[in-house]
Amino acid sequence: NARALVNKGNCLFVNAEFERAKEVYLEAIGVSADCLEAIYNLGLVNMHMGKYTEALLAFDKLHSITHANCEVMWQLGDIHDRLGNEQKAQEWFSLLLTSPKGRPTDPGVLARIANICHKAEDETQAFHYHLESYRYWPVDMNVITWLGIYYVKQEMYEAAIPFFHRAAEIQPDEVKWLLMVASCYRRMGVYHRALKLYEDIHRQHPQEVECLRYLITICKEMGLKYEHYAAELKKLERMQELANPEPQQGMRGQDDDEDSGGATRQASQSQSKPAFAEEIMDPEPAPFEVKAAPQQPKQSTRRLVATGKLDDDEDWGNDELGDDLLPGM
Repeated sequence: NARALVNKGNCLFVNAEFERAKEVYLEAIGVSADCLEAIYNLGLVNMHMGKYTEALLAFDKLHSITHANCEVMWQLGDIHDRLGNEQKAQEWFSLLLTSPKGRPTDPGVLARIANICHKAEDETQAFHYHLESYRYWPVDMNVITWLGIYYVKQEMYEAAIPFFHRAAEIQPDEVKWLLMVASCYRRMGVYHRALKLYEDIHRQHPQEVECLRYLITICKEMGLKYEHYAAELKKLERMQELANPEPQQGMRGQDDDEDSGGATRQASQSQSKPAFAEEIMDPEPAPFEVKAAPQQPKQSTRRLVATGKLDDDEDWGNDELGDDLLPGM
């Protein structure tokens, strides 16, 4: 029975026994060549195993049967994107938006198209689709940070502020977003608002070293007293040194450490924070995780069942914000 075999394959799938699940799905298709659930799940299990070409064959066959199924079109777009066929991927995602039974307001699809346009260096279309995605799902941190950085690159700091404020609302414990807002005010020349925001941040997060550094910088720019902030900063830095003492090593030991663990630590740090943060903020800002994401079709889990740096002069540094600093989808 094809339906019973599909359910058995699903149990194996859940237990991560992908090879056995694949065999069972194929057996189900052998029993009933038009069993849609078996074909769909066969495509999913091939994707989990990294066999994208085989997955593509399964979903292509499924599309020839269903013609305009949104889940199938999503999977086809996702596979082509993973294979690097960005133009083909965009075609499928666009079809998903424009087909009669499609999803024109799906923020996940809009964000995927935006990311493809960005990789193709079509900033105009990337901006359009990111903005549309934000309109329908204003809590996606990838979209919010992309739009904020886009406006910063265009030197439209006033337009960037609402997005960084939004990010701060979503992640209230993450200080970097309000620091970015204050930095935008500094870039706009609105020093009194920037100073007030830095002071508010310092009251709420008295252990935040970057905020103290920015307070010292802006007080110098405005000709205000900053010695008390400098004293606090020195005290905090001394406390950090005492809390994290570094062992003295010879040159040989340092070289060995760099060869054996330096690369691993660097990779770990780069993965724990968004890439753009190194340019906009301090070289080592506090890491954050993206906790909010748009609701979109989950290709990896959904199965059909048988029942149917800091700089004293500039917060962002002197380097340009390159395209590679923007977060991906």
